[in-house]
Amino acid sequence: METKKENAFSCGEIQKNWIFADMHIHSRFSRACSKDINIPNLVKWARVKGLGLLGTGDFTHNEWLDEIKSLKERNGIFYYKDSVGEFPFILSSEISLIYSKNGKGHSVHLVYLAPNIDVVDKINSWLDTKGRRDYDGRPIFGISCRDFAAKMEEIDSRIEIIPAHIWTPYFGIFGSKSGFDNLVDAFEDKTYLIHAIETGISSDPEMNWKIKDLDNIAIVSFSDSHSYWPWRLGREATIFSSDNGLSYDNIIKQIRENSIIGTIETDPAYGKYHFDGHSNCNFSSSPNETKKLNGICPVCGKTLIVGVEYRVIELAKKGEANPKNKKCFYSILPLHEIISLAIGIGVNSKGCWKIYNELIEKFGNEINILLNVSRQKLAVTIKNELLLDLIIRNREGRIKVKPGYDGLYGVAILGDSDVRVEKQKKLI
Repeated sequence: METKKENAFSCGEIQKNWIFADMHIHSRFSRACSKDINIPNLVKWARVKGLGLLGTGDFTHNEWLDEIKSLKERNGIFYYKDSVGEFPFILSSEISLIYSKNGKGHSVHLVYLAPNIDVVDKINSWLDTKGRRDYDGRPIFGISCRDFAAKMEEIDSRIEIIPAHIWTPYFGIFGSKSGFDNLVDAFEDKTYLIHAIETGISSDPEMNWKIKDLDNIAIVSFSDSHSYWPWRLGREATIFSSDNGLSYDNIIKQIRENSIIGTIETDPAYGKYHFDGHSNCNFSSSPNETKKLNGICPVCGKTLIVGVEYRVIELAKKGEANPKNKKCFYSILPLHEIISLAIGIGVNSKGCWKIYNELIEKFGNEINILLNVSRQKLAVTIKNELLLDLIIRNREGRIKVKPGYDGLYGVAILGDSDVRVEKQKKLI
């Protein structure tokens, strides 16, 4: 069940005008999120990761919004200032829409961006007429995708709506349990407002290129991080150009014109829903195996949770895709995962952190280490030959991953004859 992803579409050497952005994150006010998430912690670890722009997340939650309002705004970008300097945020949030259409239930998550606080206040005032938003940073509303998009357009045409992690079974717009087979069924006459989709951890651009419905849609990637730790924050990101300066309008222009530079992806197998299976039964299967089983779990006899790869194959049958504007992407695992694999201990262990911190002190940030620093320079600091080799193999997309399924993350492995893995876990 292991997969290997070659970096055939790698973006090459990092350029000075690139901005690595993670615009789908959460605050401590969202469920299942670290209670230590605050703006200083996000900024600290974004710098360590090598990110140049973060989404604020959760601007519908009043307590978090009050903290966002303390930031200084310039050109639609909100800056946190500390002794190191300024760090930029863009106003972002996620909403959960759970509703019925034509007798079928749908559960869809949407990420959306806003140009200023006045627009956010208008969004929140409208949501207050539809239900509560004080109980969770990602609130649930019984609004359809179409009606939500229509209202955002009415409030301000600069609001950008991006279907989140579009393939995950329960809340992806194309998910096996919650979604639709195409964007038009979801957004109807407002489909023209959708300029981009988020791949999610369990898919990458190459998988999404197979879907004809996405031919002219920008493909972006963000972490959906529930903590600020560097094996979560920025594990997926979108690369924007800074040539025309950092502003809300410039970021939105690149999304709407599909002129982004590319994305950072994890191997899709790393995602929690890549393969089919039942976590409680400790059983997973590839799409072909699932078909042979007629979708039934051999352990408990119940229907398997169908994952992302199965759905991509299923929807790819709807027509030949021919994307006109493919973007480059990196396929890499977080540095903590690589260190953990090399030394055989957990990502949050003291031993793993010791090596990680030494590398960051020497080379500045994680993205630089993962993608840019030469083997020769790494070898000066890294005396563990296996770790050195794994960092380069990771850069080249040559790390094998046991696929995740039904809420369990995938696990990096060394190979069939020498396997060092942690038990697959549900992690924040």
